Amino acid sequence: MDQRQFFAMLLAIAGMTACASNPVIGGDRVMSSPPYLPVTLSVQSDNQGKLPEFPLNSDSSHYRAYIQATQNDRYRLRVVNNSNQRIGLVIAVDGRNIISGKQSWLANSERMYILNPHDSADYEGWRTGINQTNRFYFTEAENSYAAAWGDNSAMGVIAMAVYAERPRPQIYNKDEAMSGSASRAATPSAGTGFGESTYSPSMTVSFEPSPEPMEKLFFKYEWRETLCRKGILQECSHDSGNSGNRLWKEDGFAPPPPSR
Repeated sequence: MDQRQFFAMLLAIAGMTACASNPVIGGDRVMSSPPYLPVTLSVQSDNQGKLPEFPLNSDSSHYRAYIQATQNDRYRLRVVNNSNQRIGLVIAVDGRNIISGKQSWLANSERMYILNPHDSADYEGWRTGINQTNRFYFTEAENSYAAAWGDNSAMGVIAMAVYAERPRPQIYNKDEAMSGSASRAATPSAGTGFGESTYSPSMTVSFEPSPEPMEKLFFKYEWRETLCRKGILQECSHDSGNSGNRLWKEDGFAPPPPSR
């Protein structure tokens, strides 16, 4: 074997290895690990702990990943601020702001949680009062909090926009606070329900966010069978299906749902 054939064989082996570790899902490539993020978001199941992520890109400013949902699992969102600045977090589940319950576009004018530098916090439900939330849990889309408001436009998406704080003379030292700053898929889809009440104290502080987010994260959660159909899980075949979800296609307090 001459030298050129030897190098060609090495390149072929390297290509095969890359394909095995980073399978293509429809038009996307599942990455082996997420990128470094200044602010991380993870989904923590009461029963299973941290849910595995299936990253679709390595863009630290606009991270996207799939996660697997399990019927009736209670879950919470854990955010870790790895940066040295105070930040504002606009978080939406199924397209609804988790503090106000209103339809979210991840804008800096929406209600947001505030997190200090190098701090972390868990957000376990829809905020229904200054000291109360109602738990997140995975359910059928038609039983979700968003569907109760007739909103299926971003079902199955957990989204977060992170805003840096404009310079201010005052410093607030509370760990977690709130700011009041100025076609459904044909296959069964997952949504997030409005669960039992839990005690969750909070306070309101002043926070002026920057005009543009420093980071956005999007988790698309699906039932196991749907992830199999889409080819996200390695043992299953793939399908490029995308249901026109307004938050996933890119690439006050929450009131009880109307039926309650």
